[in-house]
Amino acid sequence: FPAKTTGVGNQELSPKVGTDGVKEFDLIASIIDWEVEPGVVVKGWAYNGQIPGPVMHANVGDKIRIVLKNELPESTSMHLHGIRVPNAMDGVDPYTQEPILSGETFSYEFTATESAVGMYHSHHNAQVQVPNGLAGALIIGDWKEMAMSAAGTKVNDADGKAEQEVMMVLNDAGNIGLSLNGKSFPATTPYTLKVGETMVVHYYNEGFMTHPMHMHQPTGLVVARDGVVLDSPYFADTISVAPGERWTVVYTAQDAGVWAWHCHILSHAEGPQGMFGMVTALIVTP
Repeated sequence: FPAKTTGVGNQELSPKVGTDGVKEFDLIASIIDWEVEPGVVVKGWAYNGQIPGPVMHANVGDKIRIVLKNELPESTSMHLHGIRVPNAMDGVDPYTQEPILSGETFSYEFTATESAVGMYHSHHNAQVQVPNGLAGALIIGDWKEMAMSAAGTKVNDADGKAEQEVMMVLNDAGNIGLSLNGKSFPATTPYTLKVGETMVVHYYNEGFMTHPMHMHQPTGLVVARDGVVLDSPYFADTISVAPGERWTVVYTAQDAGVWAWHCHILSHAEGPQGMFGMVTALIVTP
């Protein structure tokens, strides 16, 4: 651990900025070979050849255009979940648009009016397309700063700043199955911090079941739910993330070691041969 596999999801997608000031993100939906764990290759449904799809960042006030080209063998559409958009941009056929047929392109345009921990995913044959991989993270605003501001003096951070922002997309179905960010243990990605450093984690549940996410050390400070900062952040070592939910948690490293990080539905994480599925680790150094 970590075992090497082909393919990495959650890669940052930089926008093209037009002369009109619009930030344009280009996405292509297609079916690819995706290695979930060593030697296990499935037909993943991907945005820009990665699962989860690329991470998009924007600021409040930005004019945004997301251009989606459909190279799937069937129709699709894209919903911006947790993002405030005009009704016509909600991405739900037949309510707000016609399905995007194979080979066609559709542009989603809106102005980011408020901060958000959002996700984008298919809303057409979604019970197949989403768990097979058609999902990703869209962040509006500086959530590293917002999360630390919400945490205040409740965390024992060395400098008051978050060193990392982590998107953790949970799945439990489709071709990808029990996974964290499109990979199953031992192919999941471990994370590293030094004692006194902090990372802001956004949990996204794109699966069919609730997942109680548990880190052995340190205890997390829950600062936001579904992109809304809590009036009273609270500590928890296990955070239940239901389908469609996003939870934002601040973890400040306190003790050195390799700390397990997993779904606490044990059949999603361990079997007779050891750990599998929804398991990774936080490595804390002095």
